[in-house]
Amino acid sequence: MTNPFDDQDGTFRVLVNDRDQHSLWPEFADVPRGWVAVFGPAAKQACLDYVTEHWQDITPAPERDRVAS
Repeated sequence: MTNPFDDQDGTFRVLVNDRDQHSLWPEFADVPRGWVAVFGPAAKQACLDYVTEHWQDITPAPERDRVAS
């Protein structure tokens, strides 16, 4: 079996959790509990571009908020 995340021609979604962490996720797979689809389904590169644009700080949101206080 091949890894679906390696499929350059696959269709993906971008998921975000409550810590504002982003994840690339194959479209055919169910969205895991605690995550919400925010982009897609789309080509892998379009999803990666979305993540690059929208996830500028990889520090989890609760930690960012604590440091900003």
